[in-house]
Amino acid sequence: MDEDTRSYLEAAVEAARIGGGVLRDYARRQAPVSIDLKGLNDYVTEVDRTSERAIVGYLNGRFPDHSILAEESNGQAKDAAPFQWYVDPLDGTTNFIHGVPIYAVSVGLRVAGKMSVGAVYDPVRDEMFHAVAGGGSYVNDVKIKVTARESLKGALLATGFPFRAHNRLKEYLRSFETFILETAGVRRAGSATLDLCYTACGRYDGFWEMSLSPWDIAAGSLIVREAGGMVSDFLGKDGYMKSGNVVAANLRIHSSMLEIIRHTMV
Repeated sequence: MDEDTRSYLEAAVEAARIGGGVLRDYARRQAPVSIDLKGLNDYVTEVDRTSERAIVGYLNGRFPDHSILAEESNGQAKDAAPFQWYVDPLDGTTNFIHGVPIYAVSVGLRVAGKMSVGAVYDPVRDEMFHAVAGGGSYVNDVKIKVTARESLKGALLATGFPFRAHNRLKEYLRSFETFILETAGVRRAGSATLDLCYTACGRYDGFWEMSLSPWDIAAGSLIVREAGGMVSDFLGKDGYMKSGNVVAANLRIHSSMLEIIRHTMV
């Protein structure tokens, strides 16, 4: 790992930890927080905003020339930016609001159009997932790999319901029904970035979801790939950051999942 990449990884990990510290502090207080509705079933709290300010402030201080796309900033990714950070200050806001302890902070950096480093921090379990392009994936500095399962039989999958895209609910439910019948089970925990990380470390055999945002996917997709997995959109291509449709698994499971998705959702 060269000096610059090491610096970027250290920054991603520290930024995710800073955001996670904010989430942990608010959770410990157990005090009411202000909640605003951004869109259909899409909430933002003072916790999201405080975490984002802390993360963005840290990254701006270290890399003032870098572009930062954070969930609550209402910005857009700058495709031509040589250095593009993706920040989700609280992935699992609805869980957090209801006291469900499944949420995380996600920070990733794209360099020259390709994801370079990613860090996802779960402050509840104190688990730091991180990856560097070409350098493997880790959780708390222990190397991780995707599952070696060869078929959907007996597999445990993760998903996320299309809570923002009710117009696509019927096609999603077709895929859900097929996966339920073909596997050992499907889980919906409420944090896409943790679903990706759990797929990377073999807790899940695969994951699919639609209508996600780039900050939901950026770091986690790199972590899956560096753990030996495959990540694509529903067409099997590399357009998931733009479409928001993602399927992730090891190569065999990914192929089987993609076949079902193509027949039920595309």
